[in-house]
Amino acid sequence: MSKAEALQPSTTVAVELGARRYEIAIGAGVLAEAGKRIRPFLKRPVTAIVTDSAVAALHLDTLRKSLEAEGVSSSAIILPPGEATKSYKHLAETCDQLLAAGIERRDIVIALGGGVIGDLTGFAAAILRRGVDFIQIPTTLLAQVDSSVGGKTGINSPHGKNLIGAFHQPRAVLIDIALLDTLPKRELAAGYAEVAKYGLLGDAGFFSWLEANAQSLFAGDAQSRIKAITKSCEMKARIVTEDETETGIRALLNLGHTFGHALEAATGYSSRLLHGEAVAVGMAQAFRFSERLGLCAKGLADRAEKHLRAAGLPTRLADIPGDLPGPDKLLEIMRQDKKAVAGKLTFILVRDIGEAFIARDIKESDVLAFLMEEQSRT
Repeated sequence: MSKAEALQPSTTVAVELGARRYEIAIGAGVLAEAGKRIRPFLKRPVTAIVTDSAVAALHLDTLRKSLEAEGVSSSAIILPPGEATKSYKHLAETCDQLLAAGIERRDIVIALGGGVIGDLTGFAAAILRRGVDFIQIPTTLLAQVDSSVGGKTGINSPHGKNLIGAFHQPRAVLIDIALLDTLPKRELAAGYAEVAKYGLLGDAGFFSWLEANAQSLFAGDAQSRIKAITKSCEMKARIVTEDETETGIRALLNLGHTFGHALEAATGYSSRLLHGEAVAVGMAQAFRFSERLGLCAKGLADRAEKHLRAAGLPTRLADIPGDLPGPDKLLEIMRQDKKAVAGKLTFILVRDIGEAFIARDIKESDVLAFLMEEQSRT
């Protein structure tokens, strides 16, 4: 029996980028056999794993044993968990430790963790020795359906989220749905915001399916999780293939992010507001803003908000603990959004469920009036 035949069954989604094509493997038990999947990519039996302390305690031994079984030695770089890790400090620390571990240009680095670890590791790989390859093993729902796919890597700045980074595609993405069983309920819900996003921005049928099946996904049903993750990855792969560096249609994947990123910056990238929670509030705001501008029918925002709230997600500024800056300050933060063009804000707005579009001609006065309205909403 060949190594390929010995692998557990998994669903595969391809990201078709020519010579940089890679596959996303989705299934149960993928982590335990990661060594068999990774070994064919290695020029020599050496790798380095970047993870955080929370993930390391749960999953690092499993990964290292699977690599050892294939004769691959590995070093581990263990960082603090949380959004604050996406910083210059931890980027420098990661690069220095990778160099100290002897990682060469033809080697591969493994990102084992959620979106923070994936983004940071991918960026470190992009700049280390002017570019080494990396493999994503996402351990959160958010990373599995969004940040591990598409090659966006980076860190945050005091000026805003993800403002320093590079496009650097992974060689492979290994998604083990069993890892979701170790996630706290809040983290699982935060990741689900990105699943719902795909239905809201581009597939009304998928959103209707989520309305009917989200609770089975949360309850741990394997088939529901595989279907939701596979559909999300297929949609993202298709958009990335068409627009890898976000000059057009890929911006649709930022539904809710212009508002959400501003809220993350305003809360100091802290546990007050997880990324997926910020996206949920931002998506609800995008629908309410679209209604306010007369771009979509009344009632759509209520439908989107109802579903997000049923998933345990915040949808309003009042749901965020602690004080927030006023509308003027939030607008100032939004001006640093990486989608801004010629100093003008870019929003992803909606005409219907599953019909998002890029809006580049929104007046700041309308945004300010909307934010003032939002701050009075309870």
